[in-house]
Amino acid sequence: MKHLVILGAGTAGTMMANHLKKHLKRPEWRISIIDERTEHHYQPGYLFLPFDIYDPEDIVKTIEEFIPKNVNLIQAKIDKIVPAENKVIMTNGTVAIYDVLIIATGARTAPEEIEGMKGEEWMKSVFDFYTFKGSLALRDKLKNWEGGKLVVHITEMPIKCPVAPLEFAFLADSFFKDKKMRDKVEITYVTPLSGAFTKPKATEALEHLLEEKHIKIESDFAIMEVDNETKEIVDYGGRRVPFDILVTVPTNKGDEVIERSGLGDDLNFVPTHKATLQSKAHENIFVIGDASNIPASKAGSVAHFEAEILTENILRYVKGEPLKEEFDGHANCFIETGGGKALLIDFNYTHEPVEGTFPFPGVGPLRLMKESRMNHLGKLAFKWIYWHMLLKGTHIPFVSATMSESGKKYDK
Repeated sequence: MKHLVILGAGTAGTMMANHLKKHLKRPEWRISIIDERTEHHYQPGYLFLPFDIYDPEDIVKTIEEFIPKNVNLIQAKIDKIVPAENKVIMTNGTVAIYDVLIIATGARTAPEEIEGMKGEEWMKSVFDFYTFKGSLALRDKLKNWEGGKLVVHITEMPIKCPVAPLEFAFLADSFFKDKKMRDKVEITYVTPLSGAFTKPKATEALEHLLEEKHIKIESDFAIMEVDNETKEIVDYGGRRVPFDILVTVPTNKGDEVIERSGLGDDLNFVPTHKATLQSKAHENIFVIGDASNIPASKAGSVAHFEAEILTENILRYVKGEPLKEEFDGHANCFIETGGGKALLIDFNYTHEPVEGTFPFPGVGPLRLMKESRMNHLGKLAFKWIYWHMLLKGTHIPFVSATMSESGKKYDK
């Protein structure tokens, strides 16, 4: 019996387990998924916790309930991967021998990478919202905060869900307006990029929204340290941005098991063929989701699109057939803009976000690069889709794994 092992039971790993169990069946194949955690978190929900839009129970379920019955769930901490011997070693000494390995170990925040970030003000006036604990602590801080300087900050790219910091700034604007205290809060958006986003047309639209909402932007900011005494963030050029509350997105890195296994780059992301999702170093290892170094957004929608293509490539690999070079970096993201509205962007490796309609050309009902109530409802509806369809490997109608150019207004 051959053995396919999946490392990580987060979004990407769970989807792959559900996809592959339909195709790789006993007695020829056994599928195992390894994760030390017992809880599965709907990570997009972290954005909403600080503003009391979601409750904690909305975004936390057990890992076990999403793993198919014919997939072996191993709840253990992974020590390292030994590709030369096709094995995964757990910290308890047990070993899993694999024929095919899927790395879906995700990304983690590393506030310790920046001097002073995880200092005496951590979870007091310095917070992240990319972790469950950080998001809840920030919710408690904002409940009774009387105002001052709120700084929303990105340490460096890449990060999970690149639009989330912008969404936080927009939702904060709306939150303080609803509390009748927006005039008491100065919001500054600080980014290492030269603009609000990584794509020019989206940057133009998003910077217009920042200006409209009176949110300052500090771009090209390469943070050197958090000065906890003066409550300022300092960049290498000497610029200082003062804060009363700092909401930071720390450095994002791959899992430490990747470093221990010698499989990653400087940030512990696994070098991966961007079109096939096969490891560049080992042909029987595949990588999906945030764990890879491909130049696509680290977002749930990307993992969803990857899963459909990777499933076919793994089936081709086990049959000895050439892999399809089909993944195009497709990303589809709702951007909350506050006031019950959102933007929608759809792009890939080669095409940046533009205006248009989605998912049906000319019909929509969603509008690309335009604020609307419908887009906001689409963002909220995604939580149900995530729990009931996406994780379970159910195909989502009308949304292709590869990006369609139909309905989009590209410059001639």
